[in-house]
Amino acid sequence: MSVFPTRRLRRLRQSPAVRRIAAQHHLHPRELILPVFVKEGIAQPQPIASLPGVSQHPIDALPAVIEHAAAAGIGGIMLFGVPSVRDAVGSGATDPEGILNRAIRVAADAAHGRLTIQADLCLDEFTDHGHCGVLAADGSVDNDATLDLYEQMAVAQADAGAEILGLSGMMDGQVAACRAALDAAGHQDTIILAYSAKYASAFYGPFRDAVESTLEGDRRTYQLDPANGREGVQEALADIDEGADIVMVKPAGPYLDVLREVSEVSDVPTWAYQVSGEYALIEHAAAAGLIDRERAIGESLIGIRRAGAEAILTYWALEVAGWLRDGKDLT
Repeated sequence: MSVFPTRRLRRLRQSPAVRRIAAQHHLHPRELILPVFVKEGIAQPQPIASLPGVSQHPIDALPAVIEHAAAAGIGGIMLFGVPSVRDAVGSGATDPEGILNRAIRVAADAAHGRLTIQADLCLDEFTDHGHCGVLAADGSVDNDATLDLYEQMAVAQADAGAEILGLSGMMDGQVAACRAALDAAGHQDTIILAYSAKYASAFYGPFRDAVESTLEGDRRTYQLDPANGREGVQEALADIDEGADIVMVKPAGPYLDVLREVSEVSDVPTWAYQVSGEYALIEHAAAAGLIDRERAIGESLIGIRRAGAEAILTYWALEVAGWLRDGKDLT
């Protein structure tokens, strides 16, 4: 007589309804954050060729973007500024009338508390050399001189109405410096999101098109070596000690192991950024007919969620929020 298995794991996979109720991980629109690029001096949205479906927005169009995001029920937007003029010290980043700080004010006014207004705190979009900090005489990035400017950026962004500041520059001590500056300026409630484990990744390529980066060379002296997982955990723990309210791993997909380890040791929320290259790979592969676009998007996001991310920055935030609202199965 044949011996059949007594434990049949396939029982919990036999129908869509069973799979839904047995699913261990889920996404909700409030866990999704949309990166938004605001460009100075344009009158109409400008599509970004390397990021199909993503555009640079004029500041006047920002209220409509906020309305769409609020209606979708997502958790927030992360603002990036694209200035018309740049200089060696990124002075547009600290100027209250710089494009990013003006965009924060417009977005905060339009949001009325319906979603969080987050702002990228880094100099790379504002410097003519494209680095995330100011340069020393020998051409290296000067960590401590950069911290002085980050402090000014933090106060300017909080003054403009940003609720969450995304510290993405990877300078040592940036969280402590910004926390002290915010507290001294009366912004004790402003939230610091530390891009703690930010790797020197090839997957940022399309983003540099989006912000029209002028970078020559690379950022390997301050962003993390892709070979080092433990270092990402150390960075996150250091940022928590300095006062970070949230820590993040970036990119997400290639660093799921780091995301898992950070989420397991962190006593603050752990987020992830599904970066431009991750987005572009799926979009271009789907356009070529190589993969099922919707299933690939869903699988990539569920994988990030499964690894421990409690919120995800993704360029698909609005689209996926609509799917979730309509009850679509992401996998």
